[in-house]
Amino acid sequence: MARPLKPLISIDAVVTAALELIDETGDFSLPKLAARIGVSQSSIYNHVSGREEILELVRGRITEGEPLPLDVAPGAEASWEDVLRSEIRTYRENFARHPRAAPLMVMQTVRNPHVIALYERMASALEDAGFRGPEVASTLAMIDSFAIGAALDLAAPGSVWDVAPGTDSALGRAVEGASELTDRAETAFEFGLDVLMDGLRLRARPAGALNRQGPA
Repeated sequence: MARPLKPLISIDAVVTAALELIDETGDFSLPKLAARIGVSQSSIYNHVSGREEILELVRGRITEGEPLPLDVAPGAEASWEDVLRSEIRTYRENFARHPRAAPLMVMQTVRNPHVIALYERMASALEDAGFRGPEVASTLAMIDSFAIGAALDLAAPGSVWDVAPGTDSALGRAVEGASELTDRAETAFEFGLDVLMDGLRLRARPAGALNRQGPA
């Protein structure tokens, strides 16, 4: 029998099918993945080592593309704050397109080179602000929590808390105020991003206080 002119399966097809299943159901299995592509399960193993590699390829697909443009004046040099704001906004938008993938992504170590490069850009920006070692790692973990949480919030209902109108309580007043917002999730994200950056700015060290090799 002559061999087909085109391969029946490719890594790109595996990633596309896996992401489709995740978007639809929140997860995928190798049998369902094979059925979606129309091949045997064993043929998938000719291209990837298994579920973990597929998830890392999905992670790369979700975050592919360039970061959002830096919000700086033409000709001006971007600050560490400009870089972080751009990367965090990009991170959130990536997962906002595939919110059901977020729980799967946080369950395993990040290995995808494209995603590692994203974290490197944020880590470098934090070093430019004077943060070092464990501080950088902790800040990246905090950014993970904030950006992924903000992405999931986009899928939340406009009214998050079921409080009767006119309830005389702190939460009641908050809900009443939020009801006037045209985009609650977007407003909450921008507020949270400002708070995060304000906190980092307060803890940042003066320029030149530390070199990239760490404290003297």
